[in-house]
Amino acid sequence: MTENNFIHHFFSSPLTKFLLSTIAVLFLMFLFFDYIFMPWYVNRGGTVEVPNVVGMREADAMQLLDSLKFAPRIGETRPDKQYPEGFIVLQNPVADQVVKTGRRIYLTVSGGEQLVHVPVLRGHSVRDAKFMLERFGLKLGSTSLQISQEFPEGTIIAQDSLISEKVRRGTIIDVTVSAGPSLDSLTVPNVIGKSLSDAQRILSGKNLKVGNITYQMNSGYLPNTVLDQFPKPDAVLSAGKAVDLFIAQAPEKKNNQRVNQ
Repeated sequence: MTENNFIHHFFSSPLTKFLLSTIAVLFLMFLFFDYIFMPWYVNRGGTVEVPNVVGMREADAMQLLDSLKFAPRIGETRPDKQYPEGFIVLQNPVADQVVKTGRRIYLTVSGGEQLVHVPVLRGHSVRDAKFMLERFGLKLGSTSLQISQEFPEGTIIAQDSLISEKVRRGTIIDVTVSAGPSLDSLTVPNVIGKSLSDAQRILSGKNLKVGNITYQMNSGYLPNTVLDQFPKPDAVLSAGKAVDLFIAQAPEKKNNQRVNQ
């Protein structure tokens, strides 16, 4: 059988005609559903633009969406720093999207800023308390000295926030520190911002000495600059006692040089 006869026989076959007709019908049905039926179905109830309800109170957002014939649903509640408790932080679909009338709008509500427990600082040194508070996202505030026969000098006696009280991150916690069994009238100088060598000279001139030195990575200050001190400036301390210093240390440089092999 020649090639032309084979092609003629193939296309004149009833089976081939049936298959081609079926394919043509399916293609036409696809075009009908895609360009005619689906647009008609989607727009049958009308379309509307989704309003922006992020930043609104939950009740106000629900009322607005109801008035526009949407079906608002609360999806979840999560902590959020930007929006107070009870305000909308997310919506789906997002604002300005054109959707079918009656579409469900899922809302995420702010549970307020996440709170943390204040750790127990009583009985700890100020240096340890500073690191403990930083782990909780809190800050050590002012320190006041008080004569104590029970607690060793430099040990925290009390704190202004209740133990295990929930507070916002970044809250400043003030503490009262034991000055030991006696307290001489000696004011601690301010050495913050000074170099370590200058701080040592100033403290020595006030009949005080340098205590624990803690180095902290900091690119905002020159190396060996005093970032913080304890006791704080203007606190009262016994003569000959130590002042702990927190000193800036340059961040480690990454070695980007290639090793030649």
